[in-house]
Amino acid sequence: MPVVRIPTPLRPHTDGQDSVESTGTTVGEVLGNVGTKYPALKERIFDDAGELRRFVNVYLNNEDIRYLDDLATAVAANDEVSIIPAVAGG
Repeated sequence: MPVVRIPTPLRPHTDGQDSVESTGTTVGEVLGNVGTKYPALKERIFDDAGELRRFVNVYLNNEDIRYLDDLATAVAANDEVSIIPAVAGG
């Protein structure tokens, strides 16, 4: 079952867990299923149209999904999906 890594700022929305298991065959399905279990997390990573928010980066096994098939990227049972909030500053 794929594992989704949760960054520290979003852990309050997953009951403090740093990772959660999920089901799905694509990154979008995996994140959608996590969002169903943790609705507050879903609100922070997806916009109203169901797209990833601009400040959220997602990696599959350390590969940015934007350079793969985005949310349609295929996921295997032993894969790791990481949610990485963008950091900006000056």
